[in-house]
Amino acid sequence: MPITLADKLVVAISSRALFDFEEENRLFERSDAATYLQLQRERLEVPAQRGIAFSLVQKLLAFNTPQMQRVEVVILSRNDPVSGLRVFHSAEAAGIALQRGVFTQGRPPFGYLRPLGAHLFLSANADDVTEALGLGYPAAHVYTDSVQASLAHPNELRIAFDGDAVLFSDEAERIYQAEGLEAFQRHETDRHGQPLPDGPFKPLLAALHRLQQIADAVPGMRIRTALVTARSAPAHKRAIQTLMSWDIAVDEAMFLGGLSKGPFLKEFEPDFFFDDQTGHVHNAAQHVPAGHVRSGFASAMVETTATIRKHQDQG
Repeated sequence: MPITLADKLVVAISSRALFDFEEENRLFERSDAATYLQLQRERLEVPAQRGIAFSLVQKLLAFNTPQMQRVEVVILSRNDPVSGLRVFHSAEAAGIALQRGVFTQGRPPFGYLRPLGAHLFLSANADDVTEALGLGYPAAHVYTDSVQASLAHPNELRIAFDGDAVLFSDEAERIYQAEGLEAFQRHETDRHGQPLPDGPFKPLLAALHRLQQIADAVPGMRIRTALVTARSAPAHKRAIQTLMSWDIAVDEAMFLGGLSKGPFLKEFEPDFFFDDQTGHVHNAAQHVPAGHVRSGFASAMVETTATIRKHQDQG
């Protein structure tokens, strides 16, 4: 029978998200491809240091056993194939079992998410993330200046999610942005029994939930998930009702009512946090590994504002 990844949780990740290639990337940005390639050739046998998403990948792969491969991690990178040799060497040195990789030498790689059937795409390239989300894949722009994950929970994979525009659609967020907090609270209270439409990261949460159900088969490894949202009572009801309608539970839920998320995430100590608003991601990145989900109304507003400012500066 042909080999398939259909029965696995599939994570596609760029080389800069998994390993620290920031020095090499700075050289690439200020010089040319030939100079960058020469440096990578010189460092082929030098393992790269851990990147921001390393802990997430390491713990996901820990759910694999010789009897059952439950998770597949695939490098999906704009790097050239020669640089790909260093990526695989770095993974081997770090004890990360990578078997597959796609290296496109500058060409956008997100199209390969479809044949991979990816449940998650992590990249340090913001444009690739936007394109992947547009194709319907959970994706996040990894903030490479985030702090590294805590080492306090070696046998527990911890992942935290924002709600609106991440796990759920941005339906409610649009009401808040257009009409204010009072209208948002009224809208959510009136619809507390009506599940929110799916957001881009529902498929990942569902895949993690399935993995969580069989975690007992992997001695010593557990999954802990958290919903970390700016919602507060009474708008919390609709979020919980939505999760119940999906038959998916999270281990912790934080309804912060506008409080800064960073200190709460610092206490939870996730291996990764996903949020659609850059302000929350920047704040979180000071405490935990974080990524920007470039979807929804709030992200579109930020990108539009940035584009206007860019054109004004150029004018």
